[in-house]
Amino acid sequence: MNTLLQDIYEEVKPMLGTGKVADYIPALASVNPHQFGIAVCDTKGEITSIGDAKVPFSIQSISKVFNLVLAINYYGEEMWERVGCEPSGLPFNSLVQLEYENGIPRNPFINAGALVVSDMVQSRFASPYIAMRDFVRRLSCNKNIVVNKVVAESEYEHRAKNAAMAYLMKSYGNFENEVEDVLRNYFHNCALEMNCEDLARATSFLANSGMSSCANGKILSPLQTKQVNALLATSGMYDEAGSFAFKVGLPGKSGVGGGIVAVVPRRFSICVFSPALNSVGNSQLGVAALTSLSERINWSIY
Repeated sequence: MNTLLQDIYEEVKPMLGTGKVADYIPALASVNPHQFGIAVCDTKGEITSIGDAKVPFSIQSISKVFNLVLAINYYGEEMWERVGCEPSGLPFNSLVQLEYENGIPRNPFINAGALVVSDMVQSRFASPYIAMRDFVRRLSCNKNIVVNKVVAESEYEHRAKNAAMAYLMKSYGNFENEVEDVLRNYFHNCALEMNCEDLARATSFLANSGMSSCANGKILSPLQTKQVNALLATSGMYDEAGSFAFKVGLPGKSGVGGGIVAVVPRRFSICVFSPALNSVGNSQLGVAALTSLSERINWSIY
């Protein structure tokens, strides 16, 4: 595995400097774009990493995976009455489809779907973002994971479109809690700071039929794990889901902080990080590295 990561790292590293950091979130605009790390976690919990794999970064939409898992644990199949499991075909923050389909988001990885999932979690916990923080600490074997309050506040200050989605869903009866409270918790989740090694460990249960070596037990059932991986494969990469499936062929979830997690079922989980994004908001080097990985190991869920 060391040799494999070294080869991928050397192949992709010359691309450093291409792409653009997420400047629509002011607190992310100053992140150094010249960073690149990869970490792999096998089903036994063993980590192999290279480059800037220990540098913490804002996980952003990768948090939607963990929030979804929390909700599944409390609601089970019932939760799918409030959020769908279909690709959206529209931008991740679109309101058009949401109104057309009477306030039921297409899937839990577009913003509207993630907000509904956050609303469900809000109904179950007195302090939802503390519950999320403690959950990812347990999954990653890292008790030092924290929220970057500056990033969280920056996102809250620019919440207008997310707030519009939430209030629209509330008007259709698909939102139970106070919108502003849910938004604050949602942005705290996005502002969690983890590194590649943390995220590779934290998502390893998705490669191991729902079992986590760090959390020392079952996180999801095998069926639920398949369902989450299916959603990642169809809806996890913003507007690049189809292209990513075509080139990489693995379930994955990206975030505008520059991270991407991906899953090779029954083998390992992987996290790549590089803050400069391509035109659809995914890490430029991250997508290239995962494409190289898929070509080298010749493994695809398809």
